[in-house]
Amino acid sequence: MKSFTFQSESGKIGENGKPSVGPVYRNILAKDGFPPSDPLMKTSWDVFSVAAEKYHGHRLLGWREFTNGKAGPYLWKTYRQVYNEVLNVGSALKQLGAKKGSRIGIYGTNCPQWIVAMEACNGYSLICVPLYDTLGSGAVDYIIQHAEIDFVFVQDKKVKNILSPGCNSVQQLKALISFTSVTKEESADAANCGIKAYSWNDFLQMGKDNPFDPLPPQPLDICSIIYTSGTSGTPKGVILTHESHANYVRGVDLYMEQFEDKMTADDIFLSFLPLAHILDRMIEEYFFHKGASVGYYQGDINALREDLMELKPTFFVGVPRVFERVHEGILKALQEQRPTRRMIFNLLYKHKLFWMKSGYTHKTASPFADFLAFGKVNARLGGRVRLMISGGAPLNTEIEEFMRVTTCAYFGQGYGLTETCGLSAIGMPDDLSMVGTVGIPWVYTELRLEEVPEMGYNPFEVPSRGEICIRGKTLFSGYYKEPELTKESIIDGWFHTGDIGEMSPEGVLKIIDRKKNIFKLSQGEYVAGEYLEKVYGFAPIVEDLWVYGDSLKSMLVAVVAPHEDNTKRWAKVNGHVGSFAELCLLNELKAYILSELKQIAQKNELRGFEYIRGVVVDPRPFDIERELVTPTMKKRRPQMLKYYQTDIDKVYKSLAEEKKK
Repeated sequence: MKSFTFQSESGKIGENGKPSVGPVYRNILAKDGFPPSDPLMKTSWDVFSVAAEKYHGHRLLGWREFTNGKAGPYLWKTYRQVYNEVLNVGSALKQLGAKKGSRIGIYGTNCPQWIVAMEACNGYSLICVPLYDTLGSGAVDYIIQHAEIDFVFVQDKKVKNILSPGCNSVQQLKALISFTSVTKEESADAANCGIKAYSWNDFLQMGKDNPFDPLPPQPLDICSIIYTSGTSGTPKGVILTHESHANYVRGVDLYMEQFEDKMTADDIFLSFLPLAHILDRMIEEYFFHKGASVGYYQGDINALREDLMELKPTFFVGVPRVFERVHEGILKALQEQRPTRRMIFNLLYKHKLFWMKSGYTHKTASPFADFLAFGKVNARLGGRVRLMISGGAPLNTEIEEFMRVTTCAYFGQGYGLTETCGLSAIGMPDDLSMVGTVGIPWVYTELRLEEVPEMGYNPFEVPSRGEICIRGKTLFSGYYKEPELTKESIIDGWFHTGDIGEMSPEGVLKIIDRKKNIFKLSQGEYVAGEYLEKVYGFAPIVEDLWVYGDSLKSMLVAVVAPHEDNTKRWAKVNGHVGSFAELCLLNELKAYILSELKQIAQKNELRGFEYIRGVVVDPRPFDIERELVTPTMKKRRPQMLKYYQTDIDKVYKSLAEEKKK
């Protein structure tokens, strides 16, 4: 393998005289220290304002308008048009009394108005605070109060949420600005709360009539406070500076310079992951820097393919579930082909994979296979995609390999957190040895592993495993109003992520577990729930599952959301009829699921106490609406236990009765 990383420091000895902290890894681009910052790009405002001047006539933000319920073609605003709107919005905020450091909330799905409000915050030294109700009931109210938000920009559909009786924090707001229009009823409700509601056009006009020059921020000024969708407890406000944002963008520049294919002003990004999260936002900031274009999805994830075909993006980013659906769609289309075509597809797949493993790029491994078969896969993504990134959670290795071979595009995984302003590690998109990993340290990041003795993870054993710790120039400043939590998380400059990683000798990182997701069974054995969920998730009958163990019990149980198509196939073969929900009530299905899980356990040589002994079957996948998962699809384990407690108790009771027989 080509050397992409190097060790900048050796490991350290713990208090017991034994090694407890592994070596420090850096990107090869940071071998002589982190690269210098771009003097013209020290803040997030620099990123946008310099691009607005340089690319003033280029298309910047695109959206689709609806006519009779149908989405039309993409409409576009140029860099100059967006910049002028930013000045108008910033001026209007100043006119209403916004001062340097005022917190500004933005609440709604991705759209041009979201970005205009965000850039107005950047240009006038205001602090952007994204709001989103998927953090759970009451989260918006909590964030408005905790962050002491003064003004809030709101999508028209969300206005009623802010003005509802349950949102106590509305009293502290000075104004509400709708992304579109405001109804008479909403204006009256706002007035009753003691605030004024503005339509988007009225607010722009106010700024136009009362212009203020921008008040550019300093590098160490707070750019954003982004509240994380933690798996338990109240949301935490992550403080990110302008310098962190600028260094991230600079890092992408340096990373992309290593490849033959460069990002240019002609590139197009489809934005559908929430802008309230760090991943989509930082990608958009990089696209602004390059003078490229960002088109927003129509707001319906089920219509994403239609948006892909209309926009024809060149860059596509998603979480693993998105790529799982792409994979399922391709396989389903393949199953509808004649046997001969399927056989040819599989032969071409093996042929191209062989040459990619031999060191050829996806472009040169088999142009014939691309022309004959795989170009059609790319066409399902709009026909122009040339780079794809998966983030948010580990992606199934088989799916990653499939995407690399069949999509005629570069593909890789990344790893990062809100606390690291996005990327902390990134895969090399044409290096097959990195399949199943999240790649190497980011340009402005240092990584090391720390021992977790209670889970048996040691960075000095082979393989090297431990808690991932991060240090670098994109790290957050701390948690807002949480000094003790900040001290617990950042120790000697190192952020302790809580994620468990496995590091190869070459410095390539793989995410294998989560530190907090361990529990002890009654016999004293520790169980890594997230690891087991990953292993058992390979069972074809499983769409998703949650592993649970009670410290007073000796056996594991699981809540399983079955794969609907595979469940219906099982039912047809075994003579069962009924809806999917009815099939999930069958004891025979539970028995079949347990047998499949047992086979997976045996295949992976799991220990006896790691076997699943009982299951609860839920026809509904774990969803945000029931607050079972976060917006990035991480399981909220305390909430899951509360939701399924009654069913779990019944399973344990049944297992106890069987044991007595």
